[in-house]
Amino acid sequence: MSGFFNISGKFGSKTKPKRSTSSVRPLFLCQPYCNNSIVKGNFKTIVQLPKYVDANEWLAVNVFDFYNYINMFYGSISDFCTARDCPNMSAGAGFEYLWMDGQKKTSKVPAPQYIDFVMSWIQTLINDENTFPTKDGRDFPPTFQQTVRAIFKQLIRVFAHVYHSHYDKMLSLCQEGHFNSLFAHFVSFGREFDLLDKKDIVPLQELIDIMDSNGILC
Repeated sequence: MSGFFNISGKFGSKTKPKRSTSSVRPLFLCQPYCNNSIVKGNFKTIVQLPKYVDANEWLAVNVFDFYNYINMFYGSISDFCTARDCPNMSAGAGFEYLWMDGQKKTSKVPAPQYIDFVMSWIQTLINDENTFPTKDGRDFPPTFQQTVRAIFKQLIRVFAHVYHSHYDKMLSLCQEGHFNSLFAHFVSFGREFDLLDKKDIVPLQELIDIMDSNGILC
């Protein structure tokens, strides 16, 4: 398995913060791109738990969708995310993510390899009947929400890398409105169910603040 999760809540990667020295404003924070969205209003009614729906079922369905959509968007620009162009998994000059394997050994890996590890790890979890049960009579494990938080922790890093390193490609493909809307949905859902730590959203905090001021986030 390329990633791991244990019951203590420690996930297989670490953040290595660096002080940013760049004064160039990222494209995704510039007008009109930061306000480009296909959604009018906000995501409050979309992310709320529907009546008579099990909370874990709701988490599972949405995690599955977020994983698939993020994977699809990354796939559209993956030809530009290479070991040569992205030798480390970064989210701008201030953040670099190190991968931790099953033996708890950390290593610096290129962004495409890191993201492949993340996506493979999530796919393994989704396919695991003990973690994401699909059969009648099977219960979700007690640590399910903890697992979902770990998944969100990694998916927001993928968002952050794409925003900071490949947003120009999103613009060239005219995908920025859809990508911004997916991110807003992701953050709104994370807030609704307490799935994101403050430290995990720091690389995209300015974008979140803009979306908050526009009233798109719940």
